[in-house]
Amino acid sequence: MKILWTDGSASPNPGPGGFAVLEITGNNATPVVLGRDKNTTNIRMEGSAMIAAIKYAGAEGCEIHSDSEFWINVLTKWAPTWAANGWVKKTGPIKNLDLVQELFELYQSHDVKLVWEKGHSGIDFNELADKWANKARLGEELQN
Repeated sequence: MKILWTDGSASPNPGPGGFAVLEITGNNATPVVLGRDKNTTNIRMEGSAMIAAIKYAGAEGCEIHSDSEFWINVLTKWAPTWAANGWVKKTGPIKNLDLVQELFELYQSHDVKLVWEKGHSGIDFNELADKWANKARLGEELQN
């Protein structure tokens, strides 16, 4: 099972955004996926990072560390009910439904463990994921 850390960024929010997926091996973190969007939100970039992480891990499965309590709640608490109700909720439309549906399908069909990490609290891998998400937002790409 791959150990992955994800983060997303948009500045201003909404505005240009980026996300990063880091793979952890021992005490080392390597950026393995970066992505960007010219006009997006922080929430969309956080969700996009999780999608990229699950796709990157594939059949091997992954443990995703994220500071996005929102997306962890979407996957573990809210999406099962929304799906059962035909992707509607009582209070109105589901925001970012395209990402919610894609991420929930991946989450259900892959071996994924989610770990919430408090953001911007000095956790090295979280800070590094944030740094790479911002680099992606600014246009940095991984060299193959």
